[in-house]
Formats: sequence, C-alpha cells, structure tokens
Amino acid sequence: LPPMAIFFPLFTLLEDAGYLPRVAFQLDHAFQCARASGKQSLTMCMGFGCNACGVTGCRIIDSPRERLAAILTNAFIPCNGRLPTLILLSLLLWSGTGSSWAAAGTFLACLLLAVAMTLLATRLLTATVLRGQPSAFTLELPPYRMPRVGQVLIRSLLDRTLFVLGRAVTVAAPAGLVIWTLANVTAGGVSLLSRAAAFFDPLGHLMGLDGMVLTAFLLGFPANEIVLPALLMGYLHTGSLVETGGTAALSQLLSAQGWTAETAVCMMVLCLLHFPCGTTTLTLARESKSLKWTLVGVALPTAVGMTVCFAVHLAATWLKI
Repeated sequence: LPPMAIFFPLFTLLEDAGYLPRVAFQLDHAFQCARASGKQSLTMCMGFGCNACGVTGCRIIDSPRERLAAILTNAFIPCNGRLPTLILLSLLLWSGTGSSWAAAGTFLACLLLAVAMTLLATRLLTATVLRGQPSAFTLELPPYRMPRVGQVLIRSLLDRTLFVLGRAVTVAAPAGLVIWTLANVTAGGVSLLSRAAAFFDPLGHLMGLDGMVLTAFLLGFPANEIVLPALLMGYLHTGSLVETGGTAALSQLLSAQGWTAETAVCMMVLCLLHFPCGTTTLTLARESKSLKWTLVGVALPTAVGMTVCFAVHLAATWLKI
C-alpha cells in the first residue's frame, strides 16, 4: 500500500499536467520498431507501480491488436512488489565488496532488461499470433496546465489504489489459508512445504536455484511481496511468514543454504521474469475477456524467465569448467 499511495498520485499529477501524452508521442517511433504504439510506454510506466493498473491502463491504446500485445507483456515490468526484492538481491550480490554503486548499477541493469524483454516479447507477439499493420498514431496534445491536486488525489486513490487492494483481497484470503496449511500440516513428519520443495528440486537445480525458491514463487502468486518471506519461512522451517532481517544476517542465512552469486543472479532473473500475481491475472482475464489470452499472459513471462535462468546456469557451469 505505501508504494502505491505514493506512486499513483505522482503519476496522475503528471497525467493531469499534460506531460504524459508528450512522452507517448516522443517514444512512438521507438515502439513502432516493435510494431507497438507509443502509448504502451505509459502502461509500462504504470506497471512499475502495479501491473494490474498497467493492464487496465492499456485501454488508452486504440488498436485492439496493439492493446492486447501491451496487456500480455505488462508483467515483464517489475511492479512495486518485486522492486524491494530486486534491490535487496542487488545489495546481497555485492555485499562482499561494499560497493553501493555496483549494487545500484545492477538494479538499473534489471530495469533496463525488463524494458528490453517487454519490447522483444511485444515484437514476438506482433510478428506471430498478433500479426498486422501498425496503427497510425493520432494524438491531440493537451496544453500544459497546473494539475488539480485535490481531484488527482481522489481519483488516484479510488480508481487505482483501492482498485488494486480490492482485487488483492479476493486472492490473498484463500491463498493465506494455503500457505498456512503447507507450512503447518505434516505428512510422515515432514511439512507439505518441504515436500513441495523436494518435488521442485530437480527443476530448480537446472535453473541454478533450488526447490524452495520455486515453491516460494508459487506461494507468492497472491502478492509478489511475500516471495522472500515465504522463502525464509521454508528455510527456517517456521509456521508463518518471517521478516527478512538485516542484509548481513540474510546473507549468512542464504550462504548456509548453499547460495552463490549464480543463485542470486538466477533469483533476480526469475523475480524479474515470471508469471503475474493473482491480482494482475484477474485483471488480465477481465481486460482480454479470453481464457486463452489470459493463459498466454501467464505462460509467456514464465517461459522467458525459465529460459534465461537455464542459460545463466549453463553459462556459469561452463565458466566453472
């Protein structure tokens, strides 16, 4: 809630001032290279706050084909639920050197990779299943004006922040029961969470990770914020979600679990490129009005993330040899 309560009012202020349409106009030529509309840049920016709002914002795109491409690829942009995890992993990756500049550079590289993968995925869709001619860009630029602060705050709160929270509640309530059950119900003296991690271990090792990481991402479907707490819950064998603690303590804990620099990089890749959260998935289904396209929107970033993790693991293994 705090990041959304800050991001969306600021974003809406820029919109009300007449600045955002000019951004879309200036970037339209670059997006035409991906057979997309420049207006998609605004939905991508909105995705940094929340992918569900980014998907809803795709309504501003006139062409149905380009709108659907923007909807299906918005999950490539890391939302405010994933940004803290990416920042923390960037710090952990360079914790031994103490270089904050290197950590900042790593985080910036993650954001640039997200934008690049969004454009590449959009180009892939528009060249295959969403093939067609790019639409002409028509836009009436509004004049610059002083934003109406009171109206903006109310609109951003009601139309975006509360909208996301309402969708999140419908997913989080049943998911909380599932998480508690997996952590506290045992079979043969072993929790269901540990058994799930053991099941995913072979796939996790192929991706440079372990089964507990994959299980944590699945448990994070209701909200990306709980991926890291769920991971620590599995490693520490507690019956509830736990705080991450300080960076030094977290680094020691993960190192004790066999984490290396390769593991951290693969974790960052999967955090950046994986299926959208439950709220975004519900919004995707509502906006696309199609089960097929909803499944594509879930499977596409997941497949890309797994492929990149496989490639990173193979490269790391080859370099070790």
